[in-house]
Amino acid sequence: MSIYSILTFIFMISSLAGLWKIFEKAGYKGWMALVPFYNLYIWLRIIKKKFWWYVFLLIPFINVFVILLMVVELAKCFKKYGLLAQALSALFPFIYLPYLGLSKNETLLYPDKRPVIRKTIIREWTDAIIFAVIAATIIRTFLIEAYTIPTSSMESSLLVGDFLFVSKISYGPKIPNTPIAFPFAHHTLPLTESVKSYLEWISLPYYRFPGLGDVKNNDVVVFNYPDGDTVALERQNESYYQIVRDAEMQMKYDYGNSYQEGMGRDAVRKSYHVIARPVDKRENYIKRCVGIAGDSLKIINKQLYINGVKAENPKNMQFQYLVVTDGSAINQKIIDKFGINVEDIRRPQDAPPNSYQFCLTPEIAENFKHFSNVSSITILSDTGSGYGIFPQNQNFKWNRDNFGPIYIPKAGATVPIDTVSIALYRRIIEVYEGNKLRIQGDKVFINDKEAKSYTFKMNYFWMMGDNRHNSADSRYWGYVPEDHVVGKAVFVWLSLDKAKSWLSGKIRWSKLFRFIH
Repeated sequence: MSIYSILTFIFMISSLAGLWKIFEKAGYKGWMALVPFYNLYIWLRIIKKKFWWYVFLLIPFINVFVILLMVVELAKCFKKYGLLAQALSALFPFIYLPYLGLSKNETLLYPDKRPVIRKTIIREWTDAIIFAVIAATIIRTFLIEAYTIPTSSMESSLLVGDFLFVSKISYGPKIPNTPIAFPFAHHTLPLTESVKSYLEWISLPYYRFPGLGDVKNNDVVVFNYPDGDTVALERQNESYYQIVRDAEMQMKYDYGNSYQEGMGRDAVRKSYHVIARPVDKRENYIKRCVGIAGDSLKIINKQLYINGVKAENPKNMQFQYLVVTDGSAINQKIIDKFGINVEDIRRPQDAPPNSYQFCLTPEIAENFKHFSNVSSITILSDTGSGYGIFPQNQNFKWNRDNFGPIYIPKAGATVPIDTVSIALYRRIIEVYEGNKLRIQGDKVFINDKEAKSYTFKMNYFWMMGDNRHNSADSRYWGYVPEDHVVGKAVFVWLSLDKAKSWLSGKIRWSKLFRFIH
């Protein structure tokens, strides 16, 4: 039994015991507090609320907010009109309800028998603000939250400047790891660059409520950045681990035979402010889930294969193309017409003069062939040999266009491990699932015991951007654990082009109010 199950049982028993005695003080039978649904009906009668409140009690997660209001209204029946008393009743009902029910000094007074309490303007505004903050917090934690697209990694399925709603209930909302936090801030306080918006005095383990379904292949998913457990604040939009790898490579070049492992990491820690972040306070990323737990995955010449079968490619999937012109520039109207993001346009240094690199869909690339000033257009292929590509190991010389095969771990599944294959699962075993791992000679030890296999505790996913040549995704940092999944991207309600002004087409009218596929 998990700690959440134990605490939930204790809180429920305590609250019901309090309601039993409160029902008796209100003139009802105490045992009515134990009857599911009926007890809520009696509770509403005690606090004199309309029946439509009961309808909201049947809506998942909205009912949490309604019950908090019912607790506060019940506290008022015991003449608890002060803001502090009402706050304590809402935050700790499993303590406050038993106190009200068992204390001989606390007498229940029905709402229609209470004197009219006139609130000051300050109190009214305070109540309204608290009400709004609590309501919004419950909605964004358990139901739906608004996000914006900051990069072009999902072009042209999702555009930089798209404002979208992410459903938490699709896969089940998860309990925040850091419940004490500044409202509506993610990891940093507003108007600051590095001040934490959360406290880690209370750190809760991972728990996810039941949702409407599970993560499926091709879902567009928002998740906490797996490589974001450690962050160099001055470069927090980059992978700390890649920054360290780059520094180590530079140190090898600079120091030659005098180089010692760890010099690059030490240099990074001296140059930047390096901090750790809990799972729920890591950067939010959005990608397409191309592989779910239990799948095998491989990329051959840019084509993705799942379980040995060609995967369905996203409709708007993009790759980099080299476009060579006759010397004239590509007309800005053409760029606007096809919605090409400025982040996806480059002037390569080692390419012929009058050439450009564009990230394009195959359909748009075909259109480019017919432009009179385009001499040639060629899709680019990655010929790298593994640097910066998962698992950053010399035994796996993959690149973004030719990758794998790999197995995407599933909870309960067991895989053989050795000193070579351990590179694929090391971060899972050590970081995500909290084991001690070391390699000694040709042997692998997990928690100081020799291991030739490993059984996974969680499900994992493989995320990739639709803009395949301009996306920092699982090909660079590996698997996404299930406890990092935030929700499903479902709907775009606004789309703004940051490169344009309000008077020159900033609002992309054709991209508003669209569902995400």
